Amino acid sequence: MASSRGHAAVRLRRGEPAREGVVAVANMPWEGRTTTESMSAEARLEAFLSGAATSGDGPRLDVTDRSPGRSFELPAEQLTRRLMAWTDPGLGRLTFWRRTSRPPVIRIRDTFVTGTFALRAVEFGYLLEFLRCRFEDAPDLRQTRVAGLEFKECWLPGLHARNLRSDSDVLLMSSTVEGRSADLTDADIRGSLLLRNSTLINPNHWALHADRLVLAGALMATNLHTHGEVRMIDLRAHGDVDFRGARLINPNGFAIHANGMQVGGNLLCTDQLAPGQATSTGPAARAATAGGSGERRPFLARGTISLANARISSGVTMRGASLTPTRPGALPLRGSDAADPHVDRRTALNMDRIEVDGSVRLDDGFRSTGTLRMVNGRIGGSLWLARADVDASGGAPTPSEHRSLHVDGTTIDGDIYGQGVRLTGEARLVNTRVKGNVVLDESVLRNGGGNALLANWCHIGSNLSCRQLDAEGTVELRTSDIGANLNLRAARLARPGSYRYTTGVKPVLDVGGARIGRDLICAAGEVVDAATGRAETRDFHAHGGVRVRHATVGREVNLRGARLGDDSPNYALNALGLATQELRLNLRAAPRGPVTLRQARCTVLDDNAAFWDVRSGLELDDFRYEALAEPVGLDDDDRIRQRLDWLRSAMRKSYRPGPYDQFAVVLRATGNDEHASTVLIEKQRLRHAALADGSHGLVKPLVLLWSWLQRWMVGYGYRPARALAWLVVLLLLGGLWFTFHPLQVINEQDHLEWNPWLYTIDLLVPIIDLGNKNRWHVTDASQWISSGLIAMGWVLATTVAAGVTRTLKRT
Repeated sequence: MASSRGHAAVRLRRGEPAREGVVAVANMPWEGRTTTESMSAEARLEAFLSGAATSGDGPRLDVTDRSPGRSFELPAEQLTRRLMAWTDPGLGRLTFWRRTSRPPVIRIRDTFVTGTFALRAVEFGYLLEFLRCRFEDAPDLRQTRVAGLEFKECWLPGLHARNLRSDSDVLLMSSTVEGRSADLTDADIRGSLLLRNSTLINPNHWALHADRLVLAGALMATNLHTHGEVRMIDLRAHGDVDFRGARLINPNGFAIHANGMQVGGNLLCTDQLAPGQATSTGPAARAATAGGSGERRPFLARGTISLANARISSGVTMRGASLTPTRPGALPLRGSDAADPHVDRRTALNMDRIEVDGSVRLDDGFRSTGTLRMVNGRIGGSLWLARADVDASGGAPTPSEHRSLHVDGTTIDGDIYGQGVRLTGEARLVNTRVKGNVVLDESVLRNGGGNALLANWCHIGSNLSCRQLDAEGTVELRTSDIGANLNLRAARLARPGSYRYTTGVKPVLDVGGARIGRDLICAAGEVVDAATGRAETRDFHAHGGVRVRHATVGREVNLRGARLGDDSPNYALNALGLATQELRLNLRAAPRGPVTLRQARCTVLDDNAAFWDVRSGLELDDFRYEALAEPVGLDDDDRIRQRLDWLRSAMRKSYRPGPYDQFAVVLRATGNDEHASTVLIEKQRLRHAALADGSHGLVKPLVLLWSWLQRWMVGYGYRPARALAWLVVLLLLGGLWFTFHPLQVINEQDHLEWNPWLYTIDLLVPIIDLGNKNRWHVTDASQWISSGLIAMGWVLATTVAAGVTRTLKRT
């Protein structure tokens, strides 16, 4: 029968040249075709083998029917015997050889294969195609070599294909494998593996077992639906691995376990048109879907995806995907992992030590309820997280012990682009190296009472942009290295975390020891209201304080329009040892907590009254700045009084000479010596007030009196002209007194003429003796007046000398 119909197996379209190896396919009409209805099993088999039976012959088999009827049955033993008879018995073994008189494709359709179909260890030169077939037992194709293998719209209770060798594609399309796994371990397919629109069901075990599978082409699993683990450890595919639109369900284990996988193209786990619609994913298809003409099916995984040690030659795309980690306790931690704080217990996607030559896209509606983990990985492109939503808290109250993002030690040659991302749980990027930018504009980070962003020792080649960031938890960037700007304009930071090994609360922003190439911006900015479209100014809020201790900023630290602190004992601003060119402290409101600028250095200081109105203390010891952003004019006495009021207000609880000395140095550097003296006089006044506060009994009023006399008479030595004026006044007063109260000469033999003015001058000018002081007899009140003039003369003369000496030193 086969020989009589073999010539009819090849049928070409009219006018088409003949090609070797072309076989008649389904629904190809010709006269006198053979039907399989009411045939015996042997006759139906011969019709299939000859190619005379087409897909249009007879009724279609419902593969979901467990008992389809005897008319559809074909014993597997009979099918196996006939297929093996086609091999050459003369070689003494089953060899890869095909008779040229036979068609190259053997198609079995609408058949219920009873028994076990087994071609184990057979080298078979034909392409086996099963269309709408149901198998009673799992086909056994272990160690088999075939030209190709296809299951279309079939139902299988499993598939044994370990060490399968195929010279072309292996298809399992629109089919169901239920009960046992589809086992392709160590298979070698010199084409692609296609699992489109299929369903693999083997709960709590392997739905697909493809360890060390080698594909010369791609793995196409679009719209695949699995219940059980997709295991592909050490798989090697020269093309793409495509899971677009797949739904992988294994809540008690791994949804995909592909450690060490090597992919020559892209790994695609994104959305896809639902089955039965166009499969294009280009712009036109997306536009049509948006218009309602098609329904896109997102990639969904219920169970952990493990891609540790994978190598992806192009990119990884999970745009719009939905991930859920394995149920708690389903994958118990063992040994030291149980106590390791770096082990994530709710990991939805594990990409530890992954190497991706392109970009990793987890954006545009990506959703995950577990940790995204990529420790010590390498990305040749960028990491995209824009508009993703990762909630690893498991519904527990914050702070969460789970991380939303764990990217320690990873190198990214491009950017991290996460505009509009929402992360619940700690985002950890410790020692991460990003050669481009990190963009977290308009993002939301939620881990109140813990770390919202932990990125210590990270290296960012360009900008870290966090404009309009809304963070609950500490943003910690200690000892990080940022090549350009750290921009937190219009950000809101609240609910800082606590230290792990010491008591106390962290600042809400910590960039201590960081090196920033250009600007640190924690300032107000314009925000566009999405509802009204109007722009409004939003302040930078740091409810918990900002720490820039020992940080180095290349150009400026900008706190214009900032609100700092939360009335806690912690520092509202800790800038100990900060080094920058411009320090802008134009705050929106007074800091609600202590402020320290000890040992800080800047070239230009720009401040306002709100900064100096700190209520809990301001530390300015060894704070150095070279100029004010708005220089003080030579005749601007009001400005000097204003700034002195700021200093007194800020340090009302203690006396610190350093800020006054530094202010005077800045004024003198601009030639404003008169105002510099005013500042130093105020410093001395406060010094004497502090001495009086520390004194007891009568000493306190004496100190205050002495301070008053020095201030009004000589300006604490900083007003030498005032001392000269007092000398003239005393000269006039003394001269008038002695004019009306002349003295008697001591030695009557001296014939001196009384001159009250010369006598007064001799009393007021120390050291120099004009020959009048010891020649006259002083009695009564004149004695006290003479002694007072001598004392005042010493004081005033010394003050004048000191003032002249300081003037000479400055010149």
